Amino acid sequence: MSRTNDYLELLRAPAVLTVIGDTLAGGAAANRSPFGRRIALPLASACLYAAGMALNDYADRDIDAVERPERPIPSGRVAPGAALVTAAGLTAAGLGLSAFGGGRSAVALGLPLAASIWAYDLVAKRNPVTGALSMGLCRALDVLMGAGSDRVRTALPAAAIMGGHTVAVTALSRGEVSGTSVAVASGATATTVVVSAGVLAGAALAGAQKLGRTSSESSILIRHLAATTAAIAVYASRCGSAQWRAIHEPSAGNALDATKAGIRSMIPLQAALALSHGSPVAGAIIGSLDVVGKVLRSGSRVKRISES
Repeated sequence: MSRTNDYLELLRAPAVLTVIGDTLAGGAAANRSPFGRRIALPLASACLYAAGMALNDYADRDIDAVERPERPIPSGRVAPGAALVTAAGLTAAGLGLSAFGGGRSAVALGLPLAASIWAYDLVAKRNPVTGALSMGLCRALDVLMGAGSDRVRTALPAAAIMGGHTVAVTALSRGEVSGTSVAVASGATATTVVVSAGVLAGAALAGAQKLGRTSSESSILIRHLAATTAAIAVYASRCGSAQWRAIHEPSAGNALDATKAGIRSMIPLQAALALSHGSPVAGAIIGSLDVVGKVLRSGSRVKRISES
């Protein structure tokens, strides 16, 4: 059991929940059903994300030995070679699941996504600018994988929104050890505002194009717009408040809190995107992941308290 927990820590298991909604949001934008074999696509995203986490710790093992010695590799709980093999195996599993769930059109996005993940961990992240942009590209490609190569155009706005948010979160994460800057924290906050406005504008535009139909359809449309607005409110309040604190005090602790909030707020953002494209089912599935994440974090806190 201890061995299993070590690998779950290596793969950032609870954080994997924040990537599952990418393909659901992309599929909603492309008007694809989230059921049938396509349920394998969120699993593909989870495998590729976990592969990136294992590869990240493998690449950072020397830095982590100084800055984060408690992590699985520097603490000796997971061997570097085992982490690398795990990353390779999960990458292969992710590509296999993308092929099963979406066929060639999904693999056409899954392959560059996997390549981008490896490029980020091994090369791009060494530079703050290329690192943030590369991570944003990974998230955007994950959304597009849910749409498929034949419907990329319809999902580009959703991919750009998720990618932009990820760039801001990645830039903030650079300050988790030594602190961030007012400029970076302000940029992240501005991104949150722009992203929120973009999702609401897209939902309003889609709604305007459907006005004038039957009263029942108009009622459904109003409910979708209300649900989208509620999801965006959760997103903006969750990450915006932490980013605001980082502006006023750009300490390492506030940068870490803002990074965590930014990662967790990806779930309501994905839900808002799915809802804005008229997919309440996908939105509800994504929303349930938020509840699961809170339960897991609560259980983890209880475990730490009981062990102390």
